[in-house]
Parts: sequence; C-alpha cells; structure tokens
Amino acid sequence: MVEALQIAVERVAKSRLPEVDFAHLPFGQVYTDHMFLADYRDGEWGNFRIVPYGHISVSPATPAIHYGQSIFEGMKAVLSKDGDILVFRPDANLNRLNISAARMCMPELPEGLFMDSLEALLALDKQWIPTTEGASLYIRPFMFSADEYIGIRPSQSFTFMIILSPVGAYYSNPVRVKIETHYTRAVAGGTGYAKAGGNYGGSIYPAKLAADQGYHQLLWTDGREHKYIEESGTMNVMFVMNNTLVTPALSDSILAGITRDSILTLARHTGMAVEERKISVDELVAGLQNGTIQDAFGAGTAATIAPIEAIGYDGKDYTLPPVASRTFSTRIHRELDAIKRGMQADPFGWIAKM
Repeated sequence: MVEALQIAVERVAKSRLPEVDFAHLPFGQVYTDHMFLADYRDGEWGNFRIVPYGHISVSPATPAIHYGQSIFEGMKAVLSKDGDILVFRPDANLNRLNISAARMCMPELPEGLFMDSLEALLALDKQWIPTTEGASLYIRPFMFSADEYIGIRPSQSFTFMIILSPVGAYYSNPVRVKIETHYTRAVAGGTGYAKAGGNYGGSIYPAKLAADQGYHQLLWTDGREHKYIEESGTMNVMFVMNNTLVTPALSDSILAGITRDSILTLARHTGMAVEERKISVDELVAGLQNGTIQDAFGAGTAATIAPIEAIGYDGKDYTLPPVASRTFSTRIHRELDAIKRGMQADPFGWIAKM
C-alpha cells in the first residue's frame, strides 16, 4: 500500500518548451521537461520524485537489459476548452499494467501511486499539452527490473517511471498491411496478452521485412497454424463485414486494447452488430475478393483509428474501399475523439479530469 504521495520535485533550470515546433510534431521524439520515478525496494514503493527529463543510471547487470523484464503502457492527455487536463481511461491502463506485472513477476502498482504521480507530472508540464488539431500529449508509464544480478530468477527491485511526449498523428495516411504467415508475434501460453517489452523487440525484424516491401505493418496470425488473424504490430485490428463489426476474440496471445474495448462499447451503444470471434485468413481474403468487407482499421492508443487501405497476402494486394466512403470508422473516430476532448457527453465515465 502507498499512502498519500510525498513527491520531491526538482524543476528544470530552463524549459525547452520554446524550442518545440508544435505545428510539426513527430511521434515519440520530443519529450517534456520533467519525468517521474519511484523505486520498489524491500517489498515497498518509495523514493517518489519528479526530476528534469534526462538519462538515467542503471546497472549493466539489470535483468531488464538481459532478459527483457520490462512492461509499459500508453495513454494520452488533452486540454478541454476550459483548460482542464483530460486523460482517457487511466484506470484501464493501470489495470492492464498490473496484469502485465503479474505475468512478468513484477510488483503491483497501487492506484494511489499511479494516479497521484500522473496528476503531479501533468500539472507540472501542463504547458506541453498541444492545442493543435489532432495532437495530444502521449503518456508513457513503464516499469523495469533494477536488480544487479544476471541469474535468472524473479527480481526483487524495480523502478517505475512516467515520461511525457507531445505528439501528432502516428500514421498520417491510411496504412498498408501484410498478413504474416511465417514469423510469430505470440503463442498460446506466452506473454502476448501482456504489454511486455520483449513482445515488441521480437517483432521488429519481420516488420522491417514487410516495410522493405512497402507495408506499414503486419497482420499477425496465430503462432500454431498461421490460419487466424490476431492483431497488427501496434494495434488491434477490426473489420466491418456485411454491416457487422468483427474483431478477433481476445486470448492470451492478443493484447486487450483499451481503444479496442472503447470502440466495441461505442458500437454496441449505437446499435451496431458486434462479433468477437476467430477470423480466418481464408475468410478475410474471400471477403476482400467478394467485397463483403466494407471497412478495415487498426485500433490503438497511438493511432486511435488507423484506416487500412490495402492488405497483402501471398504476393497480392487487396485494396479496401476508399476511406471517404467508410461511414463506421469515420463516425466512431469522430465520436471517440470528441469524448476524449470533452466536446461530447461521456456516458461511460472514461475521462479523468486532472
């Protein structure tokens, strides 16, 4: 348990804010003035502090480097028209972080620690929240082993951090994806449902091969037979088939995306038929060929909704309908963005005001 947080604050001597071009924000390359840190030692969280953003010192023997014992989350903050800081579903991110922590033999992060540290850091760097259209402040909470021991055993010491990054759109244009039937992102019984660093490290090489062929991302298939669609590299994936929203059912090899859940909730709320089930590669390709797939998009915190313009399989590209004609993803993106920015009623209690 963590009582009311006593956070030591060291402010920067000079802010880098005047150097930032908010009209041209690359994703994940610009960071705010400060960051939050906490240490887990002897079974307790402590040493809560906000310090100037910068490099950190870690032991070269930490299992985070050698064995990938690290987890992370991603959220976004925006400013309301009244100047309030709005964060989308931070409670869901905390819940998923702790699910990942349990899978990776890491300590649970108390709600008070998570929320209080997030609120304090956002308040300090509030001026970094972009106000340009489509931009937001990306929030990256993460935890890693801080042991100084290269034996393989559950670690005993950890560091939790939060860094902030003003960002523009993750994908500026509709994306091209390729169905991957050789390499595997995750398998049953593995860590695919956890937001663990190693899941992403292992996906970089096959994603690079696809990029060399002109694709932005992969559509991963199941690790056993490569017969069923699972998710994309940075997103869950959804399709509108015959006016029904269809997405792969969750399993221990698929990340339970918070944007995914939000879209499904909104779709059901508006009367859209929804199916969470297995989607075979054969079914997807047949739907692309006969035109029963009316929409396809990725869903994730970074991209929110990323329209898919083409899907590659077995040496052939299948083109989706023009984005301008896709009524569902266009509407749901607009509604979700309006809720996030406090411009539309939030019937689900998703928005945390900080």
